[in-house]
Amino acid sequence: MKKSLFTIVLACVALVASAQIKKPELMVIPSDAWCIQNGYYTEVANMGTITKVPNYKQALQENMGLKLAIAKLNDLMAERQFPLKSLEQEIKNLEQRRMEDNLTTSKSGNDLAESPLDEVARTAKCDIILELTWDVKDFGPKHSLSYILEGRDAYTSKSIGAASGTGAPSFTADVDVLLEEAIVANMDNFNNRLLDHFTEMQTIGREISLDIKVFANNAAGIDLETEFGDDELLDVINNWLQLNTVQGRFTMPYASENVANFTQVRIPVYDERGRAVDANGFAKGLAKMLKKEPYNIPSKVLVKGLGRAVIILGEK
Repeated sequence: MKKSLFTIVLACVALVASAQIKKPELMVIPSDAWCIQNGYYTEVANMGTITKVPNYKQALQENMGLKLAIAKLNDLMAERQFPLKSLEQEIKNLEQRRMEDNLTTSKSGNDLAESPLDEVARTAKCDIILELTWDVKDFGPKHSLSYILEGRDAYTSKSIGAASGTGAPSFTADVDVLLEEAIVANMDNFNNRLLDHFTEMQTIGREISLDIKVFANNAAGIDLETEFGDDELLDVINNWLQLNTVQGRFTMPYASENVANFTQVRIPVYDERGRAVDANGFAKGLAKMLKKEPYNIPSKVLVKGLGRAVIILGEK
């Protein structure tokens, strides 16, 4: 009897601990391949090359199947207690911010283009993007849906895990029903991969990249070899990163007197107030330090999505 009671208590403790595990915030989007295949894209000229860029707003406005598929996937993830961000709502939030301050782009120097996904993800500040691709095949009066669902780290775009499959032929033609029938068998394994990634991230930090550049002929008259006491400016930056990254984790694959590239920079998932930390906030912390005595170096921070920032030193 005592053994049974002890077992029950342990089970209850494990259940409570499991319920308290913080889960990543997710956002479901249609994949680039699905958008392009279905004609929801715009063509952008990039240094002589035409690039097809997904148009999420058009897809959501014109394709009811997409809205049904996203809603169904949101329901399936919500049943498993994953926090969710709405792609449609985040697009509206982004447009509202643009309307409120249509000079933000030029004032911040944000001329380094972000993809639509980078823009939306930066607004939503989600942890993981779920990219959904699907196709419905007809077999006489029956229909079958094949899908690919890939989880990507919203900060690095690196793949976390994927699930794919094809549902059994069904008489229904509703995309949401067909998707649920096709995907539900693989959901638990897929969710476990997402949780494993997020749990590891809370231990070793989020991964971002950070570029340091110097304005040519800048008013401050500095470059990365400028000396402050016994250290060059690049040493000062390295020391700050050592203190402010998780477990001092970062690499510097390239550095010169005018440029330094830092990759695999591991930053805290949350700040002391429990707010998600991104590359922009982390970079601003470094910029604020360099603005103070004894350095007095003005700088401009440029944002390129959640996971990459550029600091240009020497002028504002």
